[in-house]
Amino acid sequence: MTKSRFKTSAREKRHRRVKKKIFGTKEKPRLCVYRSLKHIYAQLIDDTDGGTILGVSTLTKDVKDRTETSMSKVEKSKIVGLALAQRAQSKNIKRVVFDRSGYHYHGRVRGVAEGAREGGLKF
Repeated sequence: MTKSRFKTSAREKRHRRVKKKIFGTKEKPRLCVYRSLKHIYAQLIDDTDGGTILGVSTLTKDVKDRTETSMSKVEKSKIVGLALAQRAQSKNIKRVVFDRSGYHYHGRVRGVAEGAREGGLKF
């Protein structure tokens, strides 16, 4: 098994283990983070209905307008967290459950969490 396949399978194992304990409701949805090599995605998910309430990524128009090409990925992630928090506030969502999707809590994942906290969401 190559190193990248091992890392992916280890992350998927962590994600399944953590997901057993995390559950989002309409009042307190799950903030799920996914990161690819270029972009980062954050969604608020209601697990009782099985649907996404809202989603923001670095590809979203308002986030793309605020970012510059010279910014680091962590700074862009923070802007994604802030944009998600602003949209959540407009839908009267103040509390969330953070789902890091098996990623380690540092770097871009931490940037999304800090941005969401600065925007007013409570974890």
